[in-house]
Amino acid sequence: MRAIILSFIFLFSLSVYSQESRVENCMMPCKLLQGVSLREYSVYLPKDFDKNSDKKYNVLYLLHGGGCANTDWAQFGGLKEKADSLIASGEVDEMVIVCPEGNKNNMIWFNAPLWKYEDFFFNEFMPYIENKYRCKGSKESRSVAGFSMGGGASMVYVVHHPEMFNTAYGLSSYLYKIHLDFLNNDPSGEWRQNIIDANNPVKAIAAASDGNIRALRGVRWFIDCGDDDFTFGMNIELIQAMRNKGIQYQFRSRDGGHDWRYWNPSLNDIIKNAFEK
Repeated sequence: MRAIILSFIFLFSLSVYSQESRVENCMMPCKLLQGVSLREYSVYLPKDFDKNSDKKYNVLYLLHGGGCANTDWAQFGGLKEKADSLIASGEVDEMVIVCPEGNKNNMIWFNAPLWKYEDFFFNEFMPYIENKYRCKGSKESRSVAGFSMGGGASMVYVVHHPEMFNTAYGLSSYLYKIHLDFLNNDPSGEWRQNIIDANNPVKAIAAASDGNIRALRGVRWFIDCGDDDFTFGMNIELIQAMRNKGIQYQFRSRDGGHDWRYWNPSLNDIIKNAFEK
């Protein structure tokens, strides 16, 4: 009997300590989004997450683009494979990576009448995530990135809260209202465009006070956009606004457009630069 018990303990320990990294698709309770009681998100957990219940982690928030889903970073971006490879090579430390859902019900990352998504993100989503997944919860240990509308939101979130983030990485960021043919038949397209325009980070940086500029200089900024992307011009305007205010940034551009052929390889750069090693 003793031998059986010891064998069971050994097998149980082996199963725990051979735990692989994983991406989980989850639900969390929600009170701040009108008509929503449960909200989806995805989370990447490194392979050592279950080994030490006292260990705390840096957290990277990855925001998706318009009409997309929280699962896209894993499905099309290769999130697990890229994070696993960078951690295994020692290029980055283990981290938790979280992909919130911003498309369902109303596709917008910002506050609007009857849809307070930015309030939800900062006052409900982040506290829930950082408590559940043992995140460190400091500016130095928290970063945000996104593509397209999510890239614009990552810029805006850090403009609004520079004291909360280490790094902001905008990938093909959609920053303000321009005419887009594919929104012609979208009944909420104009509503969404106007809210995006009201949160234009180019204008916000240009009009920022000296105190806000000092805070923005304390963030590591990355701007990444393909040379054939329709958002290229607005991203150059964002760079110019930063230059005018003495805000340091890093700029990346390769041949490419507004699609996963460009975004997929950029995810390596996002994860590598989320935190200084």
